[in-house]
Amino acid sequence: MVYGVIQNVRAALKFRGGWKGLLTHMYTNGDYPFKFGKLIGTDAMGNKYYENRVDYSFGQHRWVEPFDIHNFDASMIPPEWHGWMTSMNDTPPAEEEVMLENMKANIAPMCHSDAPFDNAVGYQNPVMNFHHMHNQSQVRSRGYGIGNPVVGLPPGAPDAFYTQPGSVYNEASRKPLVFIGELDKDRKYKSDKWAERLRTPQEKLAWENRQVVERQKALDAAVAIVQQSRMKKIRGRGSGTVLAVPK
Repeated sequence: MVYGVIQNVRAALKFRGGWKGLLTHMYTNGDYPFKFGKLIGTDAMGNKYYENRVDYSFGQHRWVEPFDIHNFDASMIPPEWHGWMTSMNDTPPAEEEVMLENMKANIAPMCHSDAPFDNAVGYQNPVMNFHHMHNQSQVRSRGYGIGNPVVGLPPGAPDAFYTQPGSVYNEASRKPLVFIGELDKDRKYKSDKWAERLRTPQEKLAWENRQVVERQKALDAAVAIVQQSRMKKIRGRGSGTVLAVPK
C-alpha cells in the first residue's frame, strides 16, 4: 500500500509538473491531484478537459480542471463541452467537424436538395462572450459603479445580466434627479415630503403657520365668490322679461 502511494505521488509530480502544481491541485481540487487522464482539449477560457475510461467508472471518467482555480463554477463550462462532460455525446468540440464528415459518408442521399447545409447541425454563428464567460450573470459589478476585478469588469462599465423594468440597475428605469425647490443654498428638495424632512423644528412651525394663513385666505376667497353668486341671483329675481318694442 505504501509503495502504491509513493508511485502515485511520483506520477502526480510528473503529471502536475512538480511540487507546486501538485500542492496547488491538492489544495483546490481535492482528489484531482492523483487523477490521471488524457488531455482532450481546452476551451476559450483556458479550462482543460480530461478523460480516462480505463481507471474510472462511467460518470467519473471525464472531468475539467479550471484555468482560474479560485473563481470557478460549473456554469463557466461552455455548452459544447458540457454535452461532452455529461456524456450526451462522445465527440469533443475540436473533433465535431471530423465526426460530421464521417457521418455524412454513411448517409445515402434520397433526392436532390437545395438546402444550403449538408448536415442537420446547420449554420452556427460564432459566440463571443465577455472574457469567454458563458454565464453572463457573473458579469456584474461587486458594488455600484466599482466594477469587478475578479472577472475583469472595469469601474463604471454596465452589467451584462438582465434586469427587470423598475430596477435601479436598469438604465431605462432610472429617473433623472430634478429639484423643485430649495430651502437654502445647500438644502434642495425634489418633493414636498423631502422638503419636510429637511426642515428644522422652527422652520416646520413657521411653515405650518403660513399654511394656516394661506388656507384661511383661500377659504375667505371661496366664501366671497359664493356670496357674489348669491347676490347676482337675488338681483335677477322678479325683473321679468323686457321685450323690445318695434318703432
